[in-house]
Amino acid sequence: MNIHQYNATIFGINLFSSFSIEELNKIFASSNYVVSEYEKGQIIHLHNDLCQSLDIILEGQVSVQKIEENGNTLIINTFSKRDIIGANLLFSSRNYYPMTISATTKATILHMRKELILDICQKDMNFLTNLMKIISDTTSILVDKIDMISLKTIRRCIIDFLKYEYQIQNSSRIKLNISKKDLAELENK
Repeated sequence: MNIHQYNATIFGINLFSSFSIEELNKIFASSNYVVSEYEKGQIIHLHNDLCQSLDIILEGQVSVQKIEENGNTLIINTFSKRDIIGANLLFSSRNYYPMTISATTKATILHMRKELILDICQKDMNFLTNLMKIISDTTSILVDKIDMISLKTIRRCIIDFLKYEYQIQNSSRIKLNISKKDLAELENK
């Protein structure tokens, strides 16, 4: 699969905001990446798989799922085009996926190996800074999720959700990026 057909998508990601088209072509001249297509429902990473790449969604949606012993599946989060998965795990001493990641729709994912990420970090301070921001933001989101699922009243959960979305969207009119059903499932976790 030709990575260059996704240049516009890649340029839209803050991680690559400081690169020119020529620099981007040099980055992807190496063999330390793979572009893979996944069908709807296909597993991308199983629970406890070793994280060996930083994954960028080029097309489609994927979800992080907790599959229970009884077969029930809880969707923890959904990621879309330009979202990044694995940044918080790739350099961890415990770099195993804590949950299963699967394609919610047909999806195309850029898997950038650790060696390529390290090489780019050494050559470009903006890339390194943006990567650290992504990792920090992921940590903040996880803390917010833990806070949301702790023992709170439904009213408190709704208030916290609205405050969070108000800050993110910078608007008093909140736009839901997921269905009400999916939102209810998130709140039940």
